[in-house]
Amino acid sequence: MVIFATISMKPLLTLLTAIFLVGQVFAQDVTDTLQPTTADTVLRIRNLNPYFTLHVDSSLSYKLDINKEQKNYYWYLKNSPVGLRINKDNGLLTFKAEKAYFLSGRLKYDVEYKVQVGVQNLNNPVDKTDTMFTIVFFNTEIIQSKIRPSVSASITVDEGDTARFLLNCENGNFPIEYINFESSLPIKTINTITKCNDEFAWSIPYDFVKDNDSGKIKVVRLLFIGADKFRNKDTAVVRLVVRDAINYPLKKQEYDKLVADYNRYIIQLKFTFRTLDRKIKKTRNSRVAFDMTSSSSALAGTILSTSKNEDQKNVGRVLPAVGVTLVPVKEAVSPNKVNDQNSVSLVRTSIRRLEYILQESALLGEKDPDIVTKTNKLRTDLKQIQLQLIDVPLEEINIDDPKDAAKYFDDPKVNRKYRNKKN
Repeated sequence: MVIFATISMKPLLTLLTAIFLVGQVFAQDVTDTLQPTTADTVLRIRNLNPYFTLHVDSSLSYKLDINKEQKNYYWYLKNSPVGLRINKDNGLLTFKAEKAYFLSGRLKYDVEYKVQVGVQNLNNPVDKTDTMFTIVFFNTEIIQSKIRPSVSASITVDEGDTARFLLNCENGNFPIEYINFESSLPIKTINTITKCNDEFAWSIPYDFVKDNDSGKIKVVRLLFIGADKFRNKDTAVVRLVVRDAINYPLKKQEYDKLVADYNRYIIQLKFTFRTLDRKIKKTRNSRVAFDMTSSSSALAGTILSTSKNEDQKNVGRVLPAVGVTLVPVKEAVSPNKVNDQNSVSLVRTSIRRLEYILQESALLGEKDPDIVTKTNKLRTDLKQIQLQLIDVPLEEINIDDPKDAAKYFDDPKVNRKYRNKKN
C-alpha cells in the first residue's frame, strides 16, 4: 500500500505546479493590461549631436529629428558661423567649410563656435524647444609660424651706435610661444628676448673691431629660434656687420682739452701783447721828449745867435751843440727797440689767427663727423704759431686779471696803431 500511494502522488504534484504557473502568467498579463500608458507630449530633439568637428573643404549634412510630426514645426539657428544653414521645414543641417572663409578671416581654426538651434510649433508658439551644440573647424594642412625681423637679412652699423629692430611673427596653425637668442660672438643686449614683438637692442662698444680684423669690420650672426607648443621651430638669421669707428667720447675730450689750451694760450699772448705794447709806448714817449728838447735847443740857439747882446749870442752858439749832444743820449737812454715792435706786431697777428682758427674749427651738432680733422688742424696750427713765437718772452698769466688784458687788446686806440693805413 505504501508503494501505491507514493506512485499516485507524482502526477498530482505536476498538475498543481502547472496550474500555478499558468495562473501567474495570466495575472501578469492582466496587470500589464490594466496599467495606463504615458503619452510622449514634451517636444524634444531626439538625435542632436552636441559636438561637430569639420576640416577645410569638407561638408556637413545632418538631419535633426523631433518626437512629433515635423510638418507642423519650424526650425531656426542663432549665432551660427558663416556658411552654416538649416532647412526650416525638415531640420536638415548643412555646411560647406570652404577655404575662402578662413583665408578672409571670417572663420578661424580651433575656435569653438557655440550655435543655438531651436524648433517651434507654427500653430502654438509655446510649443517649442531650444538647445545648443558646438562646431569646431580644423585644418589638415600645417602652416608653420615664422619669425620676421623688422630689418633685412644683413645690416651695417658703426661702433658706438645702437642696433635696434623688432622681432615680428607670422602665426600659422600654432603661434610661436617662446624665442631663444644666440649669436656667433658673445654680446650683451640691452633687452631680454623671449617672445614675439620683443626688441633686439645692442650698444656696440668702440673697441669691438680690433686692429687685426680684415677690412676694419667684424661680422656677427644673430640667430632667433622660435618654437610653438609642439616644438615646431623656425630660425631667423640676421647678419650684423660692425664697422670700425672713432671713439667719439674720447675724441671729444681731446678736442675740448685742445680748445682749453687754445684759450689759455690766447690769454697768455694778450698779456704779452699788453706788456710789450706798454714798453714800446714808454720808449716812444721818452724819445719824443728827447727830440723835442733837442729841437727846442737848436731853435733857441738860432734865435739867440741873432741877438745884439753878446751874452745871449754866446748862449745861442752853445745851445745847438746841446741839441746835438742829446741825440746820443737819447739813443743810450731810450734806444729804438725794433725787435720789440716786430714782436708785438707778430703777437697781435698770432692772436687774431688763433681766434679765427678756433672759430672755424668749432664742432657742429652732437656728433661732428669731422672732429678728428678739426682736432688735427687745431693741434697743427697751434704748434706752428708756438714755433713762430719761440723767441718772444711770454708773460705769466695773471689769473685775477684776464679780462683786463682782453680789454686792452680790443681797445680801439690800441688797434688804431696797428691798423694798416690806406695810401
